Amino acid sequence: MPNRLRDARSPYLLQHADNPVDWWEWGDEAFAEARRRDVPVLLSLGYAACHWCHEVAT
Repeated sequence: MPNRLRDARSPYLLQHADNPVDWWEWGDEAFAEARRRDVPVLLSLGYAACHWCHEVAT
């Protein structure tokens, strides 16, 4: 699964660059893909102690 955060400039986003999650940065491309797939956008507010992020990383 691709992870589009590998080229992010944000230190927070780079923490998640190796997660097995199809993360997208906020932007027009992400919203266009959500519309194309007819799926909701789930937004991370930047809380670095996300339980599930740490669960899937182990």
